Amino acid sequence: MERIVKPPSMVELAARSIRQMILSGELLPGERVVENRLTGQLGISRPPLREALRRLEHEGLIRQSPHKGAVVTPLTLHDVYEIMTLRHRLEDMAVDLGIPVAEPDRLDRCWASLRGMERAADARDEAALMEHKFEFHAAVVGLSGHRRLEEAYRSLQMQMQLCMALNRQARAHRNETAATNVLRHRRLLRVIEEGDPEAVRAELARHGDQTFLDDLPGSLEPGSDQALRWLKSVQSAPADPGKRG
Repeated sequence: MERIVKPPSMVELAARSIRQMILSGELLPGERVVENRLTGQLGISRPPLREALRRLEHEGLIRQSPHKGAVVTPLTLHDVYEIMTLRHRLEDMAVDLGIPVAEPDRLDRCWASLRGMERAADARDEAALMEHKFEFHAAVVGLSGHRRLEEAYRSLQMQMQLCMALNRQARAHRNETAATNVLRHRRLLRVIEEGDPEAVRAELARHGDQTFLDDLPGSLEPGSDQALRWLKSVQSAPADPGKRG
């Protein structure tokens, strides 16, 4: 007997649409979420919209304020500093444990995610591309065979994707297409297959940090002197792609 799949509710559809607006950069960190505009844009009433916003608040994408209402979670440079340095440490540990790949079958997840990225790029489906791209990076961390390490990486998912929304804006100025984005990930996977840990670290380091960081100073509040020192050290460091902040 074929299982009947329950269709998504209005709340789920609204949450998915608003999540995509945030992660694509259409709604920017710190921007107020105007309910009147969204009810008209999404064709829904206020109750399901507000429930969708509560779900996104739980995910960390929305922040509710008694005076401002709902806003996209603001990002300061210090937030980016914490997110990116933690991401780098988790990836470094994954490289230590997972490269060379001890069990080749673990690469299947990476290739499956890459094929998903290719299909999404061909279909010009930005939401699906983001989902498959995150699964690709989680699968790379999963090469370590360390379940808790991958869980820790996944727990940063939405925060990393908020940063990636800024990263996509930087790449838009540099005319990177979905196809070239997929090619970067294919190149990373080929380097992983070759089994040199330092080469993998170098590829991860050049995988997007510089184009992302180049556009940060004018668009984010500092948040801390520590974050400013970090950004300056990363931007002024000599070309050593194996070293990350």
